[in-house]
Amino acid sequence: MPDWLNLMAESLPTLLWAGLIFTIPLTLLSFTLGLLLGLVTALVRLFAPAPLVAVARFYVWVIRGTPLLVQLFVIFYGLPSLGILLDAFPAALIGFTLNVGAYSSEIIRAVISSVPRGQWEAAYSIGMSWPQAMRRTILPQAGRVAVPPLSNTFISLVKDTSLAAAITVPELFQTAQRIVATTYEPLILYIEAALIYLVMSSVLSALQVKLEHRFARYGGFLEARA
Repeated sequence: MPDWLNLMAESLPTLLWAGLIFTIPLTLLSFTLGLLLGLVTALVRLFAPAPLVAVARFYVWVIRGTPLLVQLFVIFYGLPSLGILLDAFPAALIGFTLNVGAYSSEIIRAVISSVPRGQWEAAYSIGMSWPQAMRRTILPQAGRVAVPPLSNTFISLVKDTSLAAAITVPELFQTAQRIVATTYEPLILYIEAALIYLVMSSVLSALQVKLEHRFARYGGFLEARA
């Protein structure tokens, strides 16, 4: 077996373990919490009083207007100046959650706004309250439209977690960096890490296609093509 292939085989379990212990949990937790934050932010933008709308807009503006890496550095390296000390994983979780929340809020706000006003009127006409109309009528319709962009956000987040290496989270990419520091084979190890990310993204992309078919709206392009 060639030396480079032997090195990849030896390092593969370590890289996969780092992905299982850090990359995947960080992705799932950040996306779940970010999605909840995005939903709340979107509802505030659409239905809350003006002062709260201004706060939500400011939050989205700041997060979307600054690099994710800078946000992670501010949280992990900057907050200790104010006496706020965070471990690497919680700091990364906060940073990714805030980032996902800002971007997903714009997606959710757009899909809720796309639901025809007649759906609200139909829900009210049968005696539903605002929360019932939102939960039973509006969100189910908006959710179908949101599947593709939110899936793309999730897939991007899987790759973005590699930035957590910059704040010492021992996820997949930083584990590859540590192996490189002892083997002096950066090309082989970084290609191997890239291939692992590629496999994960490919699996998620395949699942996204299945979800899109599953939640395609009646009369939409996917059903018409089928």
